[in-house]
Amino acid sequence: MILIGQFDSPFVRRVGIALKLYGLPFEHRPWSTFGEADKIRAFNPLLRVPTLVLPDGDVLIESHAILDYLDSRMPVEKRMYPVAEPDRHRAIKVAALATGFADKAVSLFYEKVLHDKASTTIDTRWRDQIGGALNALEADRAARATPYWFGDSIGHADIAVACALRHARDAHPGLIPFDRLPALAAHSAHCEALPVFKEIAQVFIPPS
Repeated sequence: MILIGQFDSPFVRRVGIALKLYGLPFEHRPWSTFGEADKIRAFNPLLRVPTLVLPDGDVLIESHAILDYLDSRMPVEKRMYPVAEPDRHRAIKVAALATGFADKAVSLFYEKVLHDKASTTIDTRWRDQIGGALNALEADRAARATPYWFGDSIGHADIAVACALRHARDAHPGLIPFDRLPALAAHSAHCEALPVFKEIAQVFIPPS
């Protein structure tokens, strides 16, 4: 398999970490959606990452779709979404909140660096959405005493939240009030200390 995209993207990083945890070998092509769009276009007409090229040449796009497919190919004991309800849809919800606030953090950064004057209305709305998602995630994680979100083993919800937090912290220093989000701060520290998180990581590179 070939994973396209840079690991400073929370979406690419969560796929890379999952591939490592699944034990699935892959080739990493750290192409930028700005500087190397023509290379990505050959695989993904949306020019977005992550893009995953499967062994048969078929291509998957969008991190949730990629991970849902990969999870379905794993034996039950290796799956990283809960198999049984209601935990399955609850884990998907946590991951969606994480990727949703990560998407807003990415958009907020582009709004700031790609326009001479950022829109105050958009800035306020996106920050409000990020804050709302963080508060919901904090309350959910604080209510759980298990090492990971849904038990003793790491899952896609854990990875999505940790990757989103790392990206927002790096792209927007001071944006996340970790002192008011102790459960998320502890979750981030725990995940980032894991060897796979240290291996699949990259210093944030602003688009140029």
